[in-house]
Amino acid sequence: MELAQIEQLLNKYLEGNTSIAEEKDLKKYFSSNNVASHLQPYKEMFGYFKNQEEVQFTKTLPLQPRKRNVVKWIGVAASFVVLFGTAFFYMNSNNSNEDLGTYDDPEVAFIETQKALEMLSENVNHGVESVALLNEYNQSKKTIFK
Repeated sequence: MELAQIEQLLNKYLEGNTSIAEEKDLKKYFSSNNVASHLQPYKEMFGYFKNQEEVQFTKTLPLQPRKRNVVKWIGVAASFVVLFGTAFFYMNSNNSNEDLGTYDDPEVAFIETQKALEMLSENVNHGVESVALLNEYNQSKKTIFK
């Protein structure tokens, strides 16, 4: 190959515009003994690339990932939460006789119990209505996606 053509290919190579065949021509030129003196640094570069193609790895990489002890740490964290929660509960609980909602008159106690049960019944009925809507949705979904 002519020196001008080699210099053009080298410029194309440095810009990243060469094809595989052109790169092979450059490697062939720089592996020969007839390299121009001003292109000698490139001979070392292409010689390095050629040597690296022949190198084979002998070190094997581990194929199995490391096992993580995440479950153990979750258990430790949960234990601390329970421990601190229990300690917080006992520290903040007062053993004094507070009003616990007890009544001396049975009729007043009966009326208050009815109010509490009525409130509970309303909340349960609201939850049952939500479940009915979910059942209707599931039936429609089953009809559409058989």
